[in-house]
Amino acid sequence: MKRQEITLLDGSIGQELVKRSGDRPTPLWSTSVMMDKPDLVAEVHGDYFSAGSTVATTNTYSVLYDRLKTAGLENDRFKLWDVAIDAAISSRNYCGYGIVAASIGPLRASYRPDNCPPAAEAEGLYKEIVKVLSAKADLLLIETMSSIDQADGALRAAIKCEKPVWIAFSVDDFDGSKLRSGESLSKTESILREHKPDAVLINCSRPEAVTDAVKVIAKFDFRFGAYANGFTKINEDFLKESPTVDALERRKDLSPKEYLKFVLQWINLGATIVGGCCEVGPEHIKVIAEELTNLGHKIV
Repeated sequence: MKRQEITLLDGSIGQELVKRSGDRPTPLWSTSVMMDKPDLVAEVHGDYFSAGSTVATTNTYSVLYDRLKTAGLENDRFKLWDVAIDAAISSRNYCGYGIVAASIGPLRASYRPDNCPPAAEAEGLYKEIVKVLSAKADLLLIETMSSIDQADGALRAAIKCEKPVWIAFSVDDFDGSKLRSGESLSKTESILREHKPDAVLINCSRPEAVTDAVKVIAKFDFRFGAYANGFTKINEDFLKESPTVDALERRKDLSPKEYLKFVLQWINLGATIVGGCCEVGPEHIKVIAEELTNLGHKIV
């Protein structure tokens, strides 16, 4: 394996907060936890830095106007954005290294591109959060884009800021050559060339499918990477209106050492940004960091 400089992402932020809170999951997911127990956010970031991560991903994935509006909390969005990004920045500053990636998730719901507004409308809806988060973060991380139009809408807004932009696509759990919309992953190349993000990633899908997807994006001539989830699959119950995360089942065969095997496959394919998504925690990142160092890679 060629020795490389690897950016080591953290793992799950939202799911880790839900697990640590001990509270019953709600449709607002980790936003509810951040409202009730804000100190947990910095704790999670600190644990990932201690494990060896060089990136703090803000807990802003689902803190979106349209999602908050369903609970009558849309006026709290600025306060929540500040809590999330300040927690990431303070943890980074305490550790003395690393970058802060501002997470921006899909409008309305994850894995449901059919429910999302068209790209031109989405651009306007994303404009506010892009402006606020890019003012403090080191880069923007658009996550879990499940269709070409969905990604186009987010990129239209994000690419206009002066910070680097990374975009992550979520693929079919059992066919990594396809987005969750059913579209071919290879067809995303046209919008990537149009918007020119700084990195292209695959996220929040089964690691087996992620490996197949990485083989596709490796041909795009962009910096690329991957971070998979630890669910058995995204099931039909979670695709219903206002789902809660307890509708999903955690895999029991994805220990830190097992997950590491997938990460090494992605690096062998040329990935230089790796980490974890839902159900991948600090213990996984620690094992990855140790092995990358043992193999002679430089974690940056």
